Amino acid sequence: MKFRAIFISDIHLGTRGCQSLRLLDFLREHEADQLFLVGDIIDFWAMSRGIHWSPAQNTVVQKVLRRARHGAAVTLIPGNHDEALREHVGTSFGAIQIVEEHIHVAADGRRYLVLHGDEFDQVTRHHRWVAVLGDIAYNLLVRVNAWLSWLRRTLRISGYWSLAGYAKRRVKRALSFIYDFEDSVIRAVRSRGLDGVICGHIHSAAIREVGGLTYINCGDWVDSCTAIVEHFDGRMELVEWGAAQPTAV
Repeated sequence: MKFRAIFISDIHLGTRGCQSLRLLDFLREHEADQLFLVGDIIDFWAMSRGIHWSPAQNTVVQKVLRRARHGAAVTLIPGNHDEALREHVGTSFGAIQIVEEHIHVAADGRRYLVLHGDEFDQVTRHHRWVAVLGDIAYNLLVRVNAWLSWLRRTLRISGYWSLAGYAKRRVKRALSFIYDFEDSVIRAVRSRGLDGVICGHIHSAAIREVGGLTYINCGDWVDSCTAIVEHFDGRMELVEWGAAQPTAV
């Protein structure tokens, strides 16, 4: 299917949790004039402790570069896990533009602020060591989830299920954190006179109206396997690819 724009965040290339096969399936089925990579595309945090780079992850990079070469406007907005790329804001590589944030004007004229969103996360911003410890614990859950995925395949249980995502949704304080994050982002968008925001960071995909503004979160490609697509009439849609079965690369 062809769309006006696709928004993807939190791929976390370089980690075992990256669902690169499912992302490749998604990219094969979805094309767009514009592709936005909304932060945490490469996980330099995790790679500093050990690199897991599969052939499928390499294919993801090649596919994105190929789209840029073939005329798609590809924009990369660094997040906190690939914050080293922020040193290169304003430049481009392989026809991919690197920007700090972007004002996206949809086909219906609505203006969206596109950014990763980690600046609205008080833990990441002011208590980095807590964020790093949380990232280590999260990666341990992802490793356990790999064994559970093997067991589900052995038992022929279809679909994708994430232990890390389940644990995050079940923790009451995590839900409070998500609401606080969304509220902070919406306040910032309102102060700039925009119509909505498209972000990532918290691995919680959503499209909802909040006080007359549109809050959109791309989700991720570790827990939920989700993306946002813009139709040619400006309509935004959340695509959940987690239930799809990955094909071999």
